[in-house]
Parts: sequence; C-alpha cells; structure tokens
Amino acid sequence: MKLSARISKIKPSPTLAITAKANAMRAEGRDIIGFGAGEPDFDTPDAIKQAAIRAIEAGFTKYTPVGGIDELKDAIISKLKQDNDLSYKRSEIVVSCGAKHTLYNLAQVLFEEGDEVLVPAPYWVSYIDIVVLTGAKPVVLETSATGGFKLQPKQLTAAVNSRTRAIILNSPSNPAGVTYTKKELEALAEVITAKGLLVISDDIYEKIIYDGIAFHSLASVSSEMKKLTVVVNGVSKSHAMTGWRIGYAAGPEEIVAAVTKLQSQNTSNPTSISQKAAVEALMGDQDSVAMMVGEFEKRRNRIVNDLNEIPGVTCLMPQGAFYVFPDFSSFYDRSFGGKAIANSSDLAAYLLDEANVAVVPGGEFGQDDHIRLSYATSMEQIIEGVARIKRAVMKLS
Repeated sequence: MKLSARISKIKPSPTLAITAKANAMRAEGRDIIGFGAGEPDFDTPDAIKQAAIRAIEAGFTKYTPVGGIDELKDAIISKLKQDNDLSYKRSEIVVSCGAKHTLYNLAQVLFEEGDEVLVPAPYWVSYIDIVVLTGAKPVVLETSATGGFKLQPKQLTAAVNSRTRAIILNSPSNPAGVTYTKKELEALAEVITAKGLLVISDDIYEKIIYDGIAFHSLASVSSEMKKLTVVVNGVSKSHAMTGWRIGYAAGPEEIVAAVTKLQSQNTSNPTSISQKAAVEALMGDQDSVAMMVGEFEKRRNRIVNDLNEIPGVTCLMPQGAFYVFPDFSSFYDRSFGGKAIANSSDLAAYLLDEANVAVVPGGEFGQDDHIRLSYATSMEQIIEGVARIKRAVMKLS
C-alpha cells in the first residue's frame, strides 16, 4: 500500500515511544524506573473531577461549538488577564484537543512550502515534525549550556531572512527548564518586532516555575508584540490533566478564525466534559497547583544534586517545568559488554537494558550531548533511578 510522502518525513514521538516501551517491559515483569513521560504523577484534583461528573449527570455530552464553549473561553480570558495582564475577546480564543493539537493547527494555518520557522535548540521533540508536515523548513538555532540554553538577540537577528515566517519560543522550556526573564524577552522582542516575525509562544509550563522567579509571556512585553504573538497554553501540566486533552490559543482574530475553520474539518470540538472540567481548573481553587510545584521543586533539587555527583556529568538547575537535561557526553566512545556508546540514543538504550531506567535521548531535542529525565515521579524513584544510572555508566570504559 502506498502512503503519502509527508508521513515518511516524520517519526513517531520519541517520548511516547520510550514510555510505551518501558510500560511493555514492566508488563513482562521488569522493574523499570521511567524518567521518560512529561506527565505529572499527581492525580487530577477532586474539584475538577467533580465538575466533569456534574457535566455528565447534566447530559452535557453532545457537540459543542468547534472552538470551545463560551464559558471556557471566558475562563481563559479571565486567566490571561489576571495572570498575564493580557486582554482578549472570545473571537481571539480557540480551544483544541490539547496544546499539541493547538500547535499543529497553528502550523497548518500559518506555514507553507518555502517558509522557514526558527526553532531554538534544545526544543520540544514535536516542534520539528509539526513544521515539516506543513512543507515549511524548521531552522534550528543552537544554544549552549554555558549560555543557559537561551537564544540571544544577535543570534536571532542573524538567522532571519526573507523566507523566515515565525519563531517558536517555549518558556519555561521542555527539555531544559529554561525560563526567560522579562528583560531577556524585551531584547528578543526588539528583534522580532523590527523583523515583523510571528511568534508562537508555548507557555504550557507557565505555572511550574521555581525559586520565586516570575513568569513573563512574550505577548505581554508590548502591544506591538501582542499583535505578533499567538499564546499557547492548556491545563495538562498545571492541573495534572494530561488525559483530558484541553489546550488553547489566544491571538489575532484572523489566525484564531483560521484555526477554528481547520478544526471544524479535523476534530470538531474538544470533548464537552473536559471543557467543563477545564473551567473548574482555571476558575477554581489553585492550591493543588502550588502543592504540586512545591513537590516538583524538592524533586528538582534532589535529582540535580545526584546527577552532578556522577563523575563526568554536568546538569544545570532548571528554573521551570519538570525536566533535567544533563550532559553525559563524557561517556560517549566507551563501551560495556560489547555495547558501544556513540551518542545519546546508544546511551538511552544501554540504560534501559543495563539499568532498567528509561530516559529520552538528547538528540531528539536537538542536543545530542544530553539526555532528558522527567522528575514528575516519586522521590524514591528519583533516588533509585539516578543511583542505577550511576552504576551503569561507571561500568563503561
């Protein structure tokens, strides 16, 4: 059977593939510690679940407007005003089936063959393939650990040409937890506004931020910047609602209308019940968010400390999200038991086979010297998992 050329240009999500493999190995009886999935290990708060139950009992189980119910759009508008000092109308909001779906829809209505889209590395694994599926070219902008994995204005200026259509910026970031300050965003905004670039600002980890650092959205830098920015967010990470599949975009009315039109032909509306749950997530008590972030911060501190105690490993302290992105390249060009380690993929495979620990290769994020570990798991798993990694890499010679 002949498949389309476009599907051959992309690969399955590596994070989901690694998680699936780890789960399969557990089912076979292996004691696997998983640092793969970017998913809070906390349960969805009861008040949110009860809102969904009430929706079911009330028969709110039919189609809704394609771009989301007005009640949820109003909750999103209220959240953006209160948290980010950003003002939007209902016609500037569209709700989709998770933030990934939102990003995919945006790419489909904004990019086409001949366009270039700037993607700072390390990047979330799906950005590249989402751009590729539009026919546009993703242009990777390398950053370094010494620079805090942050894109610099001069670097951005040099990357822009007549084909450059947009930039995707993620802060706090997956995989490195990079969080831009307001001053840093203002410096980038000067370049972006001067060049007239569109920005997709992926703010999904906005609430998961540490050390008293304040979150700033690029759209809030100036009124001009807001006109050029589409803010993407959702409830999956902040409220432990990954399976509920609710994400949203806020931005220029023309873009939102185009996304809504596209969505009318692919998924139609997001799940009715999940929309009611998301209203409660955004408008209800936020104590559960603070509790989760507090626990994540403790885990972050421990995993960074333990990783940095492995000889040859360096790991920056992330400022947000729930990932670490340590450099394990000092173990490349080594081997054990006939298994040679040449790159991050080899190392991830070795750790899964030898240490029963699942991690994601850094090459999938555009930085092959690194691997990504999610600390959205228990402290006990973190301590044992890093200890296993240490024992395994110390065998390499």
